[in-house]
Amino acid sequence: MDRQSLIKKYDKQAKKYNKRRNNDQVNKYRQRIFQEATGKVLEVAIGSGLNFPFYSRDIELTGLDFSHEMLKTAENAAKDYPFKTTLMQKDVETVKFNENSFDTIISSGSLCAYQEPVNVLNNFQKWCKPEGKILLMEHGISTNKLLAGVQKSLDPLMLKVVGCHQNRNISDIVKKSDLKLIKEERYLVGYLYLIWAKP
Repeated sequence: MDRQSLIKKYDKQAKKYNKRRNNDQVNKYRQRIFQEATGKVLEVAIGSGLNFPFYSRDIELTGLDFSHEMLKTAENAAKDYPFKTTLMQKDVETVKFNENSFDTIISSGSLCAYQEPVNVLNNFQKWCKPEGKILLMEHGISTNKLLAGVQKSLDPLMLKVVGCHQNRNISDIVKKSDLKLIKEERYLVGYLYLIWAKP
């Protein structure tokens, strides 16, 4: 799928993403991992700002997304939080940051959409300070064989409809990257991955 078509799909989904703000089932996992964000924080594919409630008040947040509509929703949501927020309409697969720019890098449900997810994680390695942390909450292939079979069969359709892969093995993607895996937890029949990593 070409990039402009993908961006249009996410522009159309911005309002739906905003409705996920009160999803208690997923929010407890956001709370579990993203409360650990400190210092200068980069959140890629920030979407509608669903992680804002779980950040400490003293961070300095840079958020980027390639979707203008997602960023408009995030900008409105950011008004309710005390931390400084800078939003940028950029594609994480092409954006440039200086090395060692951030204390924490956050990715939440975005590895499904990248053409080269390992390259994206390798960029996190460069952009994160050596003593920093990389926190991922991603969806991917389930540990349940029946569900995994459904995910594999539905993947082409879901990619066409919503622009994201359902069958990626997030653990393998992280292991292929330059990141150092610290801890991984799996939830919701292994469909949800929480990953703590560092450069």
